[in-house]
Amino acid sequence: MPQISAPDTAAFDRVAYLVGFPIAHSKSPLLHRAIYTATGRNWAQLLCETNDLHGFMSHLRGDAKCIGSGVTMPFKVAVIPQLDELTEEGKAIGAVNTIFFKTGPDGSRSYCGTNTDCIGIRDAFLTNVRGSPYRGKPGLVVGGGGTCRAAIYALQRLMGCVPVYIINRDGSEVEAVLQEFRERGRGDDLIHVTTTEQARQLPAPGAVVSAVPDFPPVTENERAVREILETFLSTTEKGALLEMCYHPSPDTEISRLALNAGWQLIGGVEAMIGQGLAQASLWTGVEADNTLRSVVRDAVQGHMKPPT
Repeated sequence: MPQISAPDTAAFDRVAYLVGFPIAHSKSPLLHRAIYTATGRNWAQLLCETNDLHGFMSHLRGDAKCIGSGVTMPFKVAVIPQLDELTEEGKAIGAVNTIFFKTGPDGSRSYCGTNTDCIGIRDAFLTNVRGSPYRGKPGLVVGGGGTCRAAIYALQRLMGCVPVYIINRDGSEVEAVLQEFRERGRGDDLIHVTTTEQARQLPAPGAVVSAVPDFPPVTENERAVREILETFLSTTEKGALLEMCYHPSPDTEISRLALNAGWQLIGGVEAMIGQGLAQASLWTGVEADNTLRSVVRDAVQGHMKPPT
């Protein structure tokens, strides 16, 4: 059984987990505690910081108090073969951040995987930007990892952006993403933008998701990607940029670029709140509303490192 670095489950009526490594910095338990307290539940999410996914899944299956689990790196893809089924989001994105249970007529439990990161990304835009100014407009994703895949799904399927541009320092990562989406029949409206000249010829995006760590560009590829992003941000028509990086500080180089260029900035904590509320809805049946969202936002932001 993995080491659970959190209060003993005896203190709570029901528990969820978050499995991954390293995760000691995660605000997810705080977020979920705020949700359960606001809805009158003595429940909690506990951290399972481990490299032993098989051991964790064995523990999960034997824990009668457990309502489900969050899944983070490095297990978002590795956990899929150990689940009984995937939702449409889990299949389309090819990564799972949430495990929830279904109970059959005979009382048996099946283990289902989904991805609520895409819900968090969608809700970050829809709850912070007036109206729905995205449908039919291009979207832009900066990055090529797992969050990139969730962002593409959110922009394409949930927000109606057409097409979706992708920029990333590693072209092979983008090609892998394109291939995966083509295999699922969703690759026709994805465009890998590789030069500033190409960016200048394309219609401006209305929604941008930055899904890369906060670091200054050093290599030639990193500088090229930053220049392409600056080209898109400098267009006359402005939109909103979601900066997914908020740890250790939401004050990132890309967030400052967006603000200086006149774009609306949405902090990544908004996406984190949205995906957590979607998880809690699966585990509790409680529907998130603006009141609950505000309670959770206050709890999480109260523990965030302020911008310098």
